[in-house]
Amino acid sequence: MGKYDIPFNRPCFAGKELVYIAEAINSGWICGDSSFTKKCQAFLEAELEVEKVFLTTSCTHALEMAALLLNIKQGEEIIVPSFTFVSTVNAFVLRGAKPVFIDIRPDTLNLDETQIERLITKKTRVIVPVHYAGIGCEMDCIMETAAEHGIAVVEDNAHGLFARYKGKYLGTFGCLGAQSFHETKNFICGEGGALVVNDPSLVERAEIIREKGTNRSRFFRGEINKYTWVDIGSSYLLSDIVAAFLYAQLEMKERIQRDRKRIWETYYKQLRGWAEKHGVSLPTVPEYCKQAYHMFYLVMPSASSRDGFIDYLKGQGIHSVFHYLPLHLSEMGKRLGGQKGDCPVTEDLSERLVRLPLYNDMSENDQQKIIETINQYDEL
Repeated sequence: MGKYDIPFNRPCFAGKELVYIAEAINSGWICGDSSFTKKCQAFLEAELEVEKVFLTTSCTHALEMAALLLNIKQGEEIIVPSFTFVSTVNAFVLRGAKPVFIDIRPDTLNLDETQIERLITKKTRVIVPVHYAGIGCEMDCIMETAAEHGIAVVEDNAHGLFARYKGKYLGTFGCLGAQSFHETKNFICGEGGALVVNDPSLVERAEIIREKGTNRSRFFRGEINKYTWVDIGSSYLLSDIVAAFLYAQLEMKERIQRDRKRIWETYYKQLRGWAEKHGVSLPTVPEYCKQAYHMFYLVMPSASSRDGFIDYLKGQGIHSVFHYLPLHLSEMGKRLGGQKGDCPVTEDLSERLVRLPLYNDMSENDQQKIIETINQYDEL
């Protein structure tokens, strides 16, 4: 495995990926919106019980489509956690929006819904909840606040496919939701994403934007005799070869989630005693949230103890990683008005968080090596 005996992540086959890729190639049509693209979209629509799902080339592009669909304009504001991947913000900044960074809760590491009200201005157009680690944000409060002010909600659900908040799937609360199939996610195709369209009024335009601003899809369905340029857009279609890989993964949904749940719960049960002894925090999952088992993280007592812990694991051949750096303190974030102290919880926890290896085919032996190695560590 190269530098590490146990990697942080490893892309895994789940079933018929190679068979379906061959089928896609033999079909003679491997561009977007062919057979496997449609199968993936239909699968997700049925499972999530949503109006429409469009596969995209990435979750980033799904978010960019959301910004286009909502007609985000120069100077308008979005409320977004600083503790997220840059794509969450970039998608809207590309349209001229200004990010208003919100802090996170110290328990779930999701945006702190109690701070939303004070950040709303006349320029606020969108709230972007990020369901960190596939654990739901407090969507009741977020949706209620958004409705009171006439603000759209776009969910960044890159971590949380098939997770639920109070029985409802994440990514299906707001008018739009974005999913990721990057190789680090539960269900993968290398690079890929999906836009979940929950507002029926946005479906037709989403199809046009995704097809470079043309009504090409209507032409292929035989609804018009020629297609033309009708709106702004770009090329967001996923290749059917890639969709073929993804469909094989989605077919194995139950097994993949069962395996990840086993790995996550084993970490939690067997590290709880060590964590309590050393002042280390484990993930918090509210009882009304059904999580996605996307990642397992530890919050160490200090930044220096986190760095020492990562180095210790590295010395044992185990690859662990930190996660997001606060966007409001990044070079670009500061140019957009971010300052130290704006999001104190984010600034604190981002320096102390470490993610442990978690991938679909992790063996019990490898996980036990990780757990035993951690339980032997007392230098905190």
